[in-house]
Amino acid sequence: MKKQHKIVLSLLATAGVIAGCATAPSSADLDKMTADIVKASFRDQGIVKASVLDTDETNRACSAADVAGKPLDEKTALALQAANLKTIKWPANGKFLGSWQAGEKLAQSGRGLTWTDAATTPNGGNCYNCHQIDKKEISFGTIGPSLYNFGKLRGVSDPASPASRGMVEYTWGKIWNAKAYNACSNMPRAGHMGIMTEAQVADLVALLLDPKSPVNQ
Repeated sequence: MKKQHKIVLSLLATAGVIAGCATAPSSADLDKMTADIVKASFRDQGIVKASVLDTDETNRACSAADVAGKPLDEKTALALQAANLKTIKWPANGKFLGSWQAGEKLAQSGRGLTWTDAATTPNGGNCYNCHQIDKKEISFGTIGPSLYNFGKLRGVSDPASPASRGMVEYTWGKIWNAKAYNACSNMPRAGHMGIMTEAQVADLVALLLDPKSPVNQ
């Protein structure tokens, strides 16, 4: 019998003993027991590590809100957003825009982060899974808002101009760590979690803001 299966059985047996007691286990006890059982069921394999199950304060707070069926209170949400804003890493070379052509390829690709991938395998952005981006694309998700004409609708005719700086930085930050602007956003924290490199984030920013990009046609 594999070690993790023995751990699961042991935890289940413990749960049975607790259930038979006069005092019911607390919610915290049950949460910990559940987390232990889940962790015992996973192992490191290839580039995928069981530590991916570890959550931070933001994820825990948003999960608890989901279970309760209500949004975070404003004070907690603002505090979490402020904490996440501090994690945004701005481009080391000072260049926020890369190649929109490379960004389009990233948006189309959902490749990466599976145990069969090598550590050097570039991850895709999988952006079309949640957003409309290019008007010509007929297959896209609707979990997130349409990003078609993203730059045009926001008046970004020249991303290099000082007038566009705020929107350029916002777009970078949103891709790097979306929870800096919406604590319980469903959008992956692409840069913060190491899904996208700085260069890839710059390419996605270009896809959204470059006037020549199909997004803004």
